[in-house]
Amino acid sequence: MTSRQLSTESLTVTRGYVEPSLKSAVAEQGYQFERMGYFCADRKDSKEDALVFNRTVGLRDTWAKMGE
Repeated sequence: MTSRQLSTESLTVTRGYVEPSLKSAVAEQGYQFERMGYFCADRKDSKEDALVFNRTVGLRDTWAKMGE
C-alpha cells in the first residue's frame, strides 16, 4: 500500500488511562474500551511502559440519530 492510498486522518493519537490489568495486555487480543469501541494491543509499538492500542471496531452512536 502506498502513502497515496492512506487517509490523512487515519492516525489519531489519544492519551488516556486504562485499567491496571491492561499492563499485561496480549498483542492482537481484543479489548473493549467503554463508549469508544474495540481495540487490540499493537504487537510492534506497545512497550511495557507505553502501551499502544489500535481501534478495530468503532461503536455506533444511536443517540445522535435520535436527536435529528
